[in-house]
Amino acid sequence: MTDPGTPTLDQLQVFLAVVEEGSFAGASRRLNRVVSVISYAIANLEAQLGLELFDREGTRKPKLTEAGRAMLADARAVSSSMAHLRARAKGLLDGLEGVVDLAVDVMLPSERLGRILRLFAEQFPTVTLRLHVEALGAIPAKVLSGEAIIGIAGPLSSSFKSLDSMSAGSVTLVPVAAPDHPLARMQKIPPGAGRDHTQLVLTDRSNATEGRDFSVMSATTWRLADLSAKHALLREGIGWGNMPLPMIEADLMAGTLIRLIMPDHIGGTYRFSGIWRQDHPPGPAADWLLKQFIMAGEGDVPAPGMADI
Repeated sequence: MTDPGTPTLDQLQVFLAVVEEGSFAGASRRLNRVVSVISYAIANLEAQLGLELFDREGTRKPKLTEAGRAMLADARAVSSSMAHLRARAKGLLDGLEGVVDLAVDVMLPSERLGRILRLFAEQFPTVTLRLHVEALGAIPAKVLSGEAIIGIAGPLSSSFKSLDSMSAGSVTLVPVAAPDHPLARMQKIPPGAGRDHTQLVLTDRSNATEGRDFSVMSATTWRLADLSAKHALLREGIGWGNMPLPMIEADLMAGTLIRLIMPDHIGGTYRFSGIWRQDHPPGPAADWLLKQFIMAGEGDVPAPGMADI
């Protein structure tokens, strides 16, 4: 038994045109070729594969054989991959990036992140996105190292002089605990009470903030590098801690977390900035993405009475 040959992309496109138009004549009009050329291309494709793709007997319209139906999905996949390759090549020729690396602060509301990245995928279907979700100084660290071309960072980014930045909104952080936590059971929390209980604190995976603490009151802390893990431990009543309000609104409504009214620690405003290296400005796709975050942040209104964290 001989192995099948390798069909050309043109043969596959003719095959798809016949299937989608329902006839050789329809394919000829679509591809602007005479019917005899369409018929010849299909005959050559069948010869290459050693398979009969269309049943031409007893009907004026070609009907896919079982082998033809089996080959249809593969032909579509090859055609789609080639179209994607050509579109990516055109984008690169036009100056569009092939890959965009984005570093995002874990405090950024996930709904906003998802919405903007969906728009990015629609706007730049040929550009691969690599997403890094980090905390505190790890975002500017990734941009400075070149691992990310742009970042949506927290307030620490202002201390890195080699980065340019633009305001990208803010999120409100509030102290919370599980309903059975001692602080949550207090009718009125006295000043300093938070120091007597374990505080769950988000830490930096980079060394950019080594030796520095942010909004830490308690002498007893659990350090976590993952915000989702912190959320889970808070719900288990292991400690208290600050969380971005959008992430825990459902918990507050359901009563699985309680907002702590602490007179000396009411929470604060966590501000975001879009950042990039001064010596490496973003390309067209990354610049578009950066502007989406900046525009989305324009509608953020800090909660009254809360200072910046």
